[in-house]
Amino acid sequence: MQNTEQTQQYTRHSLAKIDKSQYTKEQWKAIKEQRRIEKSLSKLAKLNQKQESSEESYSDNPLIKDKNYILCLKHGTKYSAEYVNRLYNMVERNCTLDYEFVCLTDDPNGINQNVKILPLPGGMSGWWCKPYMFSKDLPLKGTVLYMDLDVVIANNIDKLITWQPNQWCTIRDFTRVMRPKWQRYNSSIVRFKVGQLDHVWTNYLKDKNEIEKRLHGDQDWLWEATRKTQAMLYPDSWAQSWKWEVRKDKIFKPGGFRGKRTFKNVDHTSKPRVECCVCVFHGDPNPEMIEDKWVVDNWK
Repeated sequence: MQNTEQTQQYTRHSLAKIDKSQYTKEQWKAIKEQRRIEKSLSKLAKLNQKQESSEESYSDNPLIKDKNYILCLKHGTKYSAEYVNRLYNMVERNCTLDYEFVCLTDDPNGINQNVKILPLPGGMSGWWCKPYMFSKDLPLKGTVLYMDLDVVIANNIDKLITWQPNQWCTIRDFTRVMRPKWQRYNSSIVRFKVGQLDHVWTNYLKDKNEIEKRLHGDQDWLWEATRKTQAMLYPDSWAQSWKWEVRKDKIFKPGGFRGKRTFKNVDHTSKPRVECCVCVFHGDPNPEMIEDKWVVDNWK
């Protein structure tokens, strides 16, 4: 009871100087977490206000030139800010075009200051945050190349932005390894013009609860919502699954459970083909769990 009252007292006076000696270790830990949350919410509130004031200027304004954007999404605690920063570093090393790096997030703490932060709307979680990136109301104008945080860039990615201009593009789902004729999408990499797929977002909002109950995830919705405006599929060799298409040894350590598994042996020889731009680490393990030489050398 005392812990709750003291934490609430701090919340009401979050800017006041605090005497740490009056709190236990656990109470002070709770207060620090509350401070972190308040700072994040304050920062996102300011970003929301800025976004709302700028949306009208971006909408069909001929004075604003089209740009290239590299977009990622960080929601919740599954991936740390370090994943955003490493993706930013990899893009810096592997893109020669002019671009702006953007992150949609509910917590900007720890993200590189060179990354443009856009706040996520509330009421969404997990991969169901993804449909929002297709909204025409994003304060961006031009071409967006979206990439998941759990990818490792292998080579120059310019062609992912310039290939088939004005079309929207994505990759074929890695079920293709088992079913060669499989045509459905994997949303780890998607390229589109801002507003080009706005219906993916607006139609999702109209029946959000039913869609989330009926479908497994966002890429199933992307497939369903775009049946009349199908994507151009990047060549399979441009984006490959590390565990299914690149790595020679695919054996996991025994005793692991789904979501926390990693490989039994370290691989010092496997690396993607020359034409591969991006290796995707869908499912598990994530890049930080892997000691394979190529991953360690490139995920930094």
